[in-house]
Amino acid sequence: MDWQRLLTTKRFGMERYHDEKHDGRTEFQRDYDRLIFSPAFRRLQNKTQVFPLPGSVFVHNRLTHSLEVACVGRSLGFAVSSVLEEKYGKLSPYLSEIGSIVAAACLAHDLGNPPFGHSGEKAIATFFSEGDTDKIKSQLTESQWCDFVNFEGNANAFRLLTTQFNGRRKGGFVLTYSTLASIVKYPYESRFVDKKKSKFGFFQSEKESFEILADELGLIKDPKNLNRYARHPLVYLVEAADDICYQIMDIEDAFKLRLLSFEETKQIMLSFLSMERRKRANEVFSLVTDLNEQVAYLRSSVIGTLIDACAKVFVENEEKILSGEFEKSLIDNIEEDLALVYKNTSSIAFKRVYTSQVVLDVELAGFKIIKELLETVIDAVLSPEKAYSKQILNRIPQQYNIYSESVYEKIQAVLDFVSGTTDVYALDLYRKINGMSLPDL
Repeated sequence: MDWQRLLTTKRFGMERYHDEKHDGRTEFQRDYDRLIFSPAFRRLQNKTQVFPLPGSVFVHNRLTHSLEVACVGRSLGFAVSSVLEEKYGKLSPYLSEIGSIVAAACLAHDLGNPPFGHSGEKAIATFFSEGDTDKIKSQLTESQWCDFVNFEGNANAFRLLTTQFNGRRKGGFVLTYSTLASIVKYPYESRFVDKKKSKFGFFQSEKESFEILADELGLIKDPKNLNRYARHPLVYLVEAADDICYQIMDIEDAFKLRLLSFEETKQIMLSFLSMERRKRANEVFSLVTDLNEQVAYLRSSVIGTLIDACAKVFVENEEKILSGEFEKSLIDNIEEDLALVYKNTSSIAFKRVYTSQVVLDVELAGFKIIKELLETVIDAVLSPEKAYSKQILNRIPQQYNIYSESVYEKIQAVLDFVSGTTDVYALDLYRKINGMSLPDL
């Protein structure tokens, strides 16, 4: 792969390049702005990241997480682009724009995630794999069935960004090819997933779209598995930004919710820092006594440390990345001592945060709500002649293709609808379906 093809301002769904200027913004900055102002992005403010949506303490939701990932991604991108510009000179006119491309991709990376955190994805997948769905399976191809039993938010984001829904324009968000490719962490279809990690990058319905993207950008096949493509290089930066943020910000949220004490949080954060940065932290603490501010300062220092480490790995392995031979993520390849600290932090987060009661309670509720919505709406689209089905279908926005002749497309329309709901909307609809919430009479 080469940077001249990997970085392009061509927009998906449009036949020509955009050469005209728009108030000084570059095409990649326009991608960023287009995402920020989209309804799909705004809905992230009401989708769970890890902890329940705010009570007395404000914690991260999908929207604040995405904004922070975009900031870290931009820093990673600029750190890398400065080195690449020095190495390649004017080989590509867009090397200086890598920070903007990565920031835009980071904004979009969670757009396809359903409500109720990561349990939402699992709830959809297990609805098909463990539910009474033999009748549905019999009407689908093996590849289509794999899409549903391995439902993946990453693939759903690519669908949301590229699909022409009813009444919408061709090309979906009409983003640049480079930004779109930068969100596809798993560039292969669902039937080629790793059985240990059911992740993939696009549904059967978007397979052709991804192949167009890959051809335009010159993405190569994975040298070790020709059923898969090698990642676009900037995917590694988007992934690193996400890895840095969710791990460190979840620790900070755990402190705010008193799942971790100040001393525990402080020691976790300090373990990432060099002696020089620890000395600087102690100097700051002699002036700043507020514990929340101290944790915020440490969090900032840790993120800076990990940005430097991940950018270094990318630059040192650029040729392997371009040849599709780089293995694992950037965070997995940082220097050994720092990698061990990150691994230990992940272990603490799993034991003390991700399996805490407040998190599990949301996941349990989300599982029940999503299962009920899928059962009700899928039954309605497959049996639209029923009186109750007609009532349900009247609640589905017209942009979703629920009246398609294809069973696969009908179920996809249901998943588009359900995954696009917020936690609050899904809960409200669940209550209405079950007669638990009635309008004033």
